Amino acid sequence: MTSSGNLDLNFSSGIPALDDVLHGILPGDNVVLKVDVIEEFIPFAHRFAHYCHENRKDLIYFRYAQHDHLIPKDVKAHIYELSPEKGFENFISQIISVIEEFGRGACYIFDSLSDLSVGWYSDVMLSNFFMLTCPYLFKFDTVAYFAVFRNRHHQNTITHIQNTAQVVLDIYENSSNLYIRPVKVYNRYSQTLYMLHKWYNTPELGEVVKPVRQSAIIAKTLEKRLHPWLDATNRRPDFWHITFNRAQETLEGILLGEISPVQAQTFKNRLLQMAIVRDDLLFILAVQYLELEDLLEIGKRLIGTGFIGGKSVGMILAQAILRKTDPKWNDILEPQDSFFIGSEVFYTYLVVNDCWWMRRKLSHHATFLEGVEATQQKILSGEFPDYIIQQFQSMLEYFGQSPIIVRSSSLQEDAYGNSFSGKYESIFLANQGPPEERLKNFLQAIKTVYASTISRDALTYRKSRGLLESDEQMAILVQRVSGAIYGDYFMPQAAGVGFSFNPYVWDHRIDPKAGVLRLVLGLGTRAVDRTDDDYTRVVALSNPKLRVEDKFDDIRNNSQQRLDVLDLRVNRFITYPFRKLLEKLEDFPIEFFAIHDVELIERMEKLGREVKFAWVLTFDNLLTKTRFTEDMRDMLRTLQNAYQCPVDIEFTVNFYNEKDYNINLLQCRPFQIKREIKKIESPGQIDEKDLMLATEGPIIGTSLAVTIDRIIYVVPSVYGKLPIRERHAVARLIGKINQTPVGGSGRVLLLGPGRWGTSSPSLGIPVNFAEINNVSIIGEMAEMHEGLIPDLSLGTHFFNNLVELDMLYFAIHPEKANNFINRALFEQSKNRLTELLSGVENWKDAIKVIDVADAFPNKALAVNFNTVNQKGYCYLMDRAK
Repeated sequence: MTSSGNLDLNFSSGIPALDDVLHGILPGDNVVLKVDVIEEFIPFAHRFAHYCHENRKDLIYFRYAQHDHLIPKDVKAHIYELSPEKGFENFISQIISVIEEFGRGACYIFDSLSDLSVGWYSDVMLSNFFMLTCPYLFKFDTVAYFAVFRNRHHQNTITHIQNTAQVVLDIYENSSNLYIRPVKVYNRYSQTLYMLHKWYNTPELGEVVKPVRQSAIIAKTLEKRLHPWLDATNRRPDFWHITFNRAQETLEGILLGEISPVQAQTFKNRLLQMAIVRDDLLFILAVQYLELEDLLEIGKRLIGTGFIGGKSVGMILAQAILRKTDPKWNDILEPQDSFFIGSEVFYTYLVVNDCWWMRRKLSHHATFLEGVEATQQKILSGEFPDYIIQQFQSMLEYFGQSPIIVRSSSLQEDAYGNSFSGKYESIFLANQGPPEERLKNFLQAIKTVYASTISRDALTYRKSRGLLESDEQMAILVQRVSGAIYGDYFMPQAAGVGFSFNPYVWDHRIDPKAGVLRLVLGLGTRAVDRTDDDYTRVVALSNPKLRVEDKFDDIRNNSQQRLDVLDLRVNRFITYPFRKLLEKLEDFPIEFFAIHDVELIERMEKLGREVKFAWVLTFDNLLTKTRFTEDMRDMLRTLQNAYQCPVDIEFTVNFYNEKDYNINLLQCRPFQIKREIKKIESPGQIDEKDLMLATEGPIIGTSLAVTIDRIIYVVPSVYGKLPIRERHAVARLIGKINQTPVGGSGRVLLLGPGRWGTSSPSLGIPVNFAEINNVSIIGEMAEMHEGLIPDLSLGTHFFNNLVELDMLYFAIHPEKANNFINRALFEQSKNRLTELLSGVENWKDAIKVIDVADAFPNKALAVNFNTVNQKGYCYLMDRAK
């Protein structure tokens, strides 16, 4: 025993690199290692024992289990043989006596805690033992090591242990490597503390414990770990869990040859109908590609009960289709370790927070949208039941400090015929900070997704699709964000969206059946959401080198300038300029995605000036020097063949070296577009006085040669002078015009400066799609903002809205050759704004509503937009024609 005069309260785990991760081992620390087998605990116990021996600290070993001895032979320790079988009081009394005898500053190693539950036949008494012993050790400034076997105990037991201990570590062995994941470290914190760490040796640095920064490696290490705290096959006396348990028994019976696969099909179909899919067409696909084992794995990651929703089904099904079609995808696809929050958790939340009746009222035609803001606020301020929060906490413990995304996955989302694209929220969480802060942010993210189910945009969309009174439950998909840590930032190397059928046909050399991608560096939000002030790389997979731009100056100007990332320092999603962020991205392989602007460098050298930044994001090396283009063509073709219709996907790409990389397939859904590029006849020679506008693209959608009944025209010269607040008012007014009756065929052409649907009024007109859902053709003029160019990068959400509403999109560049707009004809035509709406006199100079029958009594207004040759015209012609 150490005398009090020489008391040394400095401690170590015996692994200096682990001490650095944990910010030291402190007096009073009770260190619990959760392991699968005792052999995973032994290396840590041995290193701690050697440390105690070398530093002459009292080391006490309590020996009571049947497993191997935990003290190395060359280490001196005080060993106490105990017998749990003699009873709880006898056992704990002996331990308390030893603690009191050795006093402050002693070190302890205990045999496996799990063996105590065997000796006492009780998890409850194991919890009681730990909750008494641990605080008593803490009082004496000791350090004690414990092991507990994972998945051997009731979740309440593990919760009691974790709440009482100061340090809790998950230990995993994978491919002969040991991984450490801190679950709890009392009174200590760092930006990477709760990440998965690898313990290994390097020739240069020696022994290291380093955080694993790549999402794919983390997922591969953890994906097959059991989660008994939500495993649907655990025996619980309700129909849901009984069904999953019987399905598990059926699977085991198949493996043993006791049950035929035909019998198993009954349980497979039942599980599909219980938790996976209601859509008849998706059900057929699920039966074909998902195995009973796949469904049981979903049950082991399902919080609550109910369906997992359309987005989750699309992701799981697409990955299963690829893996079943070709084994190569097992190596290419990033492992999937997502969790699912069942749709019935949503219903329960609405009921217990008195929101259900309020939500129901919003879905009735007679009370449509009445009280929508108050209902959303009530949802945002609600509370979850304790048993659900406990499961959320366990899930967040699993993810540690890895960034996650909380994604909507409603029952109707991503099904055949209804994409709900962009209608519901998805929230990125950088997931930094102590566990309490991470839980708080996670709960708020779920509430935000729930509240988005009754947004005006979502309800208007459902009404327009005849789904207002259909059952729409919200499940949630919780995904690990794909990518890696680069300095203080987390991001995938590249991300994007893909369509198996290419509607962006801007050149006759493009085969639309080969598909198209939109690529960005960083998080894929800049490809999914329409970016107001930036561009993506559009890749025609039939000819990936082909670009819309001809000159490198245009390529540079139309390349991506901003990156979306998760900033781990400030714990949130942030957009940064590419040129400013790149130098801070440690070890980022920029050569895959960008090239040096040689023209700029040479030009500046001739002027004797230094070029500080010459990278241009072209993605050329990715597209031409790797298998990526070929693999994406194959992926889209395979999925389209399985779905028997075009699909659109979301994905990320991360390289490990010049050859090896992973694609994370995040989402897949049917893409409701006509699979033919319609050919129309040229309008021939048009009299200049009758021509209202001409464009050479981009034109996106189905080619049109029809007549138009109304034009809604926002006058650029007037709109550009309005203050921001009044530009929002213009957007709301357009929404009202959108609801007024239109004569004839009801076709409306909407034309305005900048970008429609922008979130920045300085760049265009901030309407939402509910405010323009009756429009047939939408046109953007490249005006209002220097360098603003309407481009092909519409974003998946914007583009899917065009497709579902069968709109045609075009852009017009008044300063370019063969682009023309007859401003005088537009602005001198009769304006019906004040006839259609009252109290809008002040806006008649900013918005023109031109009804063709009134403005041109003897004329018809024809449009001829050809998506094949990218030529479009709007012109007057004799009504008789």
